Amino acid sequence: MKRGGVAGLLILLMLSAPLTGCFAGSENSFEEGDLKVDISILEGGFFQNVELSASSSISVFIPYLIIEESTNYVQNSTIVDLEKGDSLSLSVLAPPRIENMVFIIGEFGRDFWPIRDQGESWMTWVNRGGNLGNSNNGIERISASENNTFDTVNHSAVTGGSVIVKIISIERSMSLSKDEGGVHSTGIVDGRSVYDRLYEMSDPTDSFDIVDGKEGYYDRWAGQGNPAYEDAAQYLISEMSGFGLEVIGHRYEFTDITGSQNPEAYNICAYKWGTEVQNEWLVFGAHFDVAPPVNGLLLDPHIIGERTYGTRVGAYDNTAGTSMVMETAKALVNFESRRTMVFCLWSGEEGGKRGSDYWTEYYVGEDNPDVTITNYINLDMAGVNWPGGGGAPHGDPDPAIDEDGYPKDAEVWPMRVYIGPGPNHDQLDQPGMVGLSNWIGSDALGLEEQMGTLIGTNYSADTWKTSVWLDMDRPEIIVYEDTTARSDHASFQDNLDVVTIGFGGLVDGYWCYHQVCDTLDEMEAWMDTTGKNYGEENTGVANVVNSLDMITWWALMTFFHCDEKPITNALL
Repeated sequence: MKRGGVAGLLILLMLSAPLTGCFAGSENSFEEGDLKVDISILEGGFFQNVELSASSSISVFIPYLIIEESTNYVQNSTIVDLEKGDSLSLSVLAPPRIENMVFIIGEFGRDFWPIRDQGESWMTWVNRGGNLGNSNNGIERISASENNTFDTVNHSAVTGGSVIVKIISIERSMSLSKDEGGVHSTGIVDGRSVYDRLYEMSDPTDSFDIVDGKEGYYDRWAGQGNPAYEDAAQYLISEMSGFGLEVIGHRYEFTDITGSQNPEAYNICAYKWGTEVQNEWLVFGAHFDVAPPVNGLLLDPHIIGERTYGTRVGAYDNTAGTSMVMETAKALVNFESRRTMVFCLWSGEEGGKRGSDYWTEYYVGEDNPDVTITNYINLDMAGVNWPGGGGAPHGDPDPAIDEDGYPKDAEVWPMRVYIGPGPNHDQLDQPGMVGLSNWIGSDALGLEEQMGTLIGTNYSADTWKTSVWLDMDRPEIIVYEDTTARSDHASFQDNLDVVTIGFGGLVDGYWCYHQVCDTLDEMEAWMDTTGKNYGEENTGVANVVNSLDMITWWALMTFFHCDEKPITNALL
């Protein structure tokens, strides 16, 4: 839907809101005004105490993340009963990237409710009459268990008929100007804080007091006791210890082809132990090593006119992912979790995911045989993708299809949400994680109009991703099951049969992928849409912040959902 269409929809909803209760009231003994919400505008990106009160006996379905008052766990959705004159206070997460949220009203004691489809927003659901309950997409109330205060919900083919909708506005505050990324600068996580962390780690300011000669953490080439890598590891340990996490440095030795022992794998993992099922671990991960130079040479492709190999900073690959894991850890340490939170920064990914392989095979597989990894969230190469676009700023002498199958000169650079294990390109092997990803993206993140789910039916195994993407008119956000895993999530799929989800942007289509020019300035140049005939005009900083915000929130909300209900491997 174009921007004008969204505006028209909101106007229609505002004009029709007074009628909603009247029509519904012809079937029910209550109306929209019978539910009072004490806050007229919620602040996006924060949990807030919202007081609900009823002037008649009603039930209310709250389809958002809430904080469980008895355990302080985050729970997805609840249904509450309010007798006439009752009130109840709930801590509700106002979605960070949309302008409206809904509270759904039904008769007192109601068990079955209609819900939106996975790929649509609540506002689209209202506009198409989904609140009439005339489909088979619904949820059923599940009574609170001994560990819960509030009732939970499960999917159902029964909807229970029509409901009434109350719409509440959301505004996300700004701490900076729009050009500096202020639109995405507040919340329990936010893109500007991730950007600041990325800047800190990739700061090019010269310094003669530290091992790499820069204020940032350059030259993080894994293996052989590289002092710059060791320096960066100490930074990670200090920062995450400061968050209040238990940090463990996991060292493994690798026998190279000459038979020599090298400290190739040195992972930094931070732990916050679960309070219900401590031996079930939900893992965030990103590799913090960068691509090493070949033969000790570091050549700028902008100068020599062709790509080589090796980088000093790896801003996109993968300081961005490292920064997102760190900022997510900083936020999540303030929440209780049922399962143990683990935040790992891997070494040796560029040399063949050695760090994550060793951790999944030995630390979990052998040293901790009672541990189960429930799900894994991978953050690798994010920030050069939608909402950027319009072509590479420096030109690319080789505009061929990249290694992932996308045209390098595409007007749209899709942001990828890749899920696995998914060995079959023509069917969904992990519908649970695909469905959750669509559910989060289409509403809370405001991406309904940008998203597309790729399934390669009737396409060849080699070309299906490109073919489906082009046939769908190049959606900006693609959710798909990747039949090939090129990052640390492969270790979890192959060694532990764990369902994984990862987030990333351009791979080989990015001119500075694995190049010395992979800097934050380069990312901003690619993401700058001012003066381009593509999307909304924004500075490179604003678009990078937007991208980092979107992905960090997606990962965080996936964590909250999977802490409550892990998504198991449907292939087993």
